[in-house]
Amino acid sequence: MGFKADGLAKLEQDLKAYVAERQPPGLVALVARGGETHAWPLGTMTLEGGQPVPRDAIFRIASMTKPIVAVAAMMLVEDGKLKLDEPIDRLAPELADRRVLKRPDGPLDDTVPARRPITLEDVLSFRLGWGIDFNAQAPFVKAVGDLPGFGMPTPSAPYTPDSWMKALGALPLQAQPGERWLYTTGANVLGVLIARAAGQPLEAVLRERVLEPLGMKDTAFHTPPQKADRLITGYMNEGGKLVPFEPYNDMFLKAPSFPAGDSGLVSTADDFGAFARFMFTGLAPDGRRLIEAETLKAMTTNRLTPAQMKDGELFLGPGRGWGLGLGVQVTASPHGVQPGAYGWDGGFGTSWFNDPAKRLTAVLLTQRVFDGPDPPPVHKAFWRDAYGSLA
Repeated sequence: MGFKADGLAKLEQDLKAYVAERQPPGLVALVARGGETHAWPLGTMTLEGGQPVPRDAIFRIASMTKPIVAVAAMMLVEDGKLKLDEPIDRLAPELADRRVLKRPDGPLDDTVPARRPITLEDVLSFRLGWGIDFNAQAPFVKAVGDLPGFGMPTPSAPYTPDSWMKALGALPLQAQPGERWLYTTGANVLGVLIARAAGQPLEAVLRERVLEPLGMKDTAFHTPPQKADRLITGYMNEGGKLVPFEPYNDMFLKAPSFPAGDSGLVSTADDFGAFARFMFTGLAPDGRRLIEAETLKAMTTNRLTPAQMKDGELFLGPGRGWGLGLGVQVTASPHGVQPGAYGWDGGFGTSWFNDPAKRLTAVLLTQRVFDGPDPPPVHKAFWRDAYGSLA
């Protein structure tokens, strides 16, 4: 269960070719299988050159935050502090007695009663009834313009968990609970539920239950001053050229007032590699069991109907469903990711999958923001090459 030297060489060669084109300017890639790990820090910390990317460069992992937060939630399920089938009203009274829009693009007061309460499983499976809608003219989309969880990550948003829930609670659902897969908002609701169930801030729960036990020493909701030189500069495409992705770069240098469960973390390749290895076993590096194997199986099993997968394909991609807090490949992707693989991508330039059948982990962290839900070519080449490197 190892790698082929020529396969690893091709993987490295292809990554270097993209970096040579400055698409992206820098990256850290990691593949692991069994006890064997290979990592490639390539390129420079800025588009103009400067410092080479170190292996422990810190990246904004955006939506790769979601699986980490989901694991913390499932640990609380095992503790009995949360229940998958329980309505969330007990911990989120702001979200009780929901009304639902008759039409997603209709007036905010043209609603019907929700047929049932939102459950924790709805939240984790992104079927709670809220999510991103690209119809900029819809009254609902206009109403959530500054709310975290309905668009790009906004670490400077002036909300606290409580004020965000209050603002959310003033809005109708876009769909009936359980009806549609809608992207991202559920992970922010989940973060608040975790904090309330545990009686601690979300960042404290993640640190105590996941990050410290796994040795993820550089993963947090911001980068402290002593590590700031390792926070890589982000870039986005503007008219065919890469430009600095401001103002987000500086926003990750201070703790947010709203720690976003859908997108708020920064991390490194080795930190996320440790999380990925943990997802195979549920064990900490010292052998302690942190979560049951049955729970991980439940998380990494697709819960969506074929119709829900098709409805969510813009974000999910072809043949991919959703488990509890992460994507699950149901049929082979066009880029070679095999059925049963699970993981997720981050729109600020990152991607990850585990393939349990192959015992393969593949993590690619770049600072090149996606132009849309579909990842840039370097990620797709990396996924193919990761499989091609297997012995």
